[in-house]
Amino acid sequence: MSDMNNTLDEIHTPGCLGEKAEIFQSGRGNVSGFPSPALIPLRAPLLQPNAQKIRTPLCKGNRSIKEGEESYPSSFPEFIPSTITPLVSECLLPWTKSSATQVIKVYNEDNTSRAVEVPSDITARDVCQLFVLKNHCIDDHSWTLFEHLSHLGIERTIEDHESVMEVLSGWGVDADCRLYFRKNFAKYEFFRKPLDFFPDHMISISSEANGMVDDSQLIQTFLNSSTCPELHGHLHAKEQSRKSWKKFYFVLRRSGLYFSNKGTSKEPRHLQFIADFSDSDVFTMLSAKKLHGAPTDYGFCVKPTKCSSARDLKLLCADDEQTRTCWITAMRLLKYGMQLYQNFIQPHQKQKASPMRSISENSLVAMDFSGQKSRVIENPSEVMSVAVEEGLSWRRKSCHRLSSHGSPSTSQNSLSNIALHLAQSWFHSKLSRDEAQRLITQQGLIDGVFLLRDSQSNPKTFVLSLCHMQKIKHFQILPDDDEGELFYSLDDGHTRFTDLIQLVEFYQLNRGVLPCKLKHHCARITL
Repeated sequence: MSDMNNTLDEIHTPGCLGEKAEIFQSGRGNVSGFPSPALIPLRAPLLQPNAQKIRTPLCKGNRSIKEGEESYPSSFPEFIPSTITPLVSECLLPWTKSSATQVIKVYNEDNTSRAVEVPSDITARDVCQLFVLKNHCIDDHSWTLFEHLSHLGIERTIEDHESVMEVLSGWGVDADCRLYFRKNFAKYEFFRKPLDFFPDHMISISSEANGMVDDSQLIQTFLNSSTCPELHGHLHAKEQSRKSWKKFYFVLRRSGLYFSNKGTSKEPRHLQFIADFSDSDVFTMLSAKKLHGAPTDYGFCVKPTKCSSARDLKLLCADDEQTRTCWITAMRLLKYGMQLYQNFIQPHQKQKASPMRSISENSLVAMDFSGQKSRVIENPSEVMSVAVEEGLSWRRKSCHRLSSHGSPSTSQNSLSNIALHLAQSWFHSKLSRDEAQRLITQQGLIDGVFLLRDSQSNPKTFVLSLCHMQKIKHFQILPDDDEGELFYSLDDGHTRFTDLIQLVEFYQLNRGVLPCKLKHHCARITL
């Protein structure tokens, strides 16, 4: 268990990848506008506030400095946006002490981007933590870095422990490749509910188990290097140098991926080798039917790490989302094994070992602001009752804030209504049905992933889009006018709410008429 208890600090080894990072664009470009892949060598680390007068080494593409001209550190280093505070550097981001730095460009779902200076040995988890801090996000361990290859129409999750610079080194100079930063709730969900990811009819365990395994045994067989469950089933495969697809019986073993040239036979003479995963990665195909002529949109592929040509891809296609997820998850487990489990448990172990608490929190006291004068609450048992009363008072004051909905008008109520819902991270305004399905799919098809949006067919209503059993369902939220007071309901008025905030909070605690509780909301941030 000692390997499984490694902390985040022990995984990062500063400087170990500095010599391996490949430089693109011959060092040309600047921070604000360089083409992908966005990787620029910087010859010196960030200046410290107490730095002495130095001669600045030139980075190609920047303003040239005349011979003899000297550079001085900023008189106001606290206003330099790329500088990280010492507290963050020491407590949260141990890799900031690395001397070799690079600039990478990271994109958001709306294709806005931000260039950041990072150490050359940074991992994907470090990049995610950096953007979580910069954007003041809640770190629920679902933020993920994606490798997106637009010219091939594929993308994959970059595992938390992977070196970002090694990923970028596999990109072609002229290839349209990007790093995306967004949530992925399904990243480690198979550790929590493995039987939901691996159906019985697709998994073969050793004969000793007699086909009966529980959750922990199933995952343990994947993590154990000496054993491995066999994954088998039918997949569509695109034949080399042809546009046609053909259905074969595939078998995934520790030694690699095979297909049978004779029905469902698993005899060695009938199994043809397709790929192993020592130097390959598994990608999801974004538009399998449109770009590759696949029979369904549930496509995925195996891509060699150092190849960027479409002819090097092993294109595969499943009949449904659950089958595709099963194959991709099994391939990730075979490739990384115990490292994935360490990635999964590491954030939770670090939180238990060293919970970060501000020094000022120790002096916080409960206050009551309900009266004309504020007072300190000395009785601990009174704190909760006062908090509940303040919440009810806030609800009573806000009963009329959703009295109307739709296009902006001169009505103050309408304007406050729009502003209220735009402020919620789970509310996505004019998002269409297709865009909602795409966003939920991107952020993980697990039970309870949801968002709220305006209805496209009825401008006076809202829609709750919810994922259950890897399928996305849409529920209309109807307004209910009761003697001038407007309420919202999902069940034809049987359960009514004064606003959408109250509705979301209720269904986070109660399933009600929904197939499952609301658990993870889809969120977008601006980088």
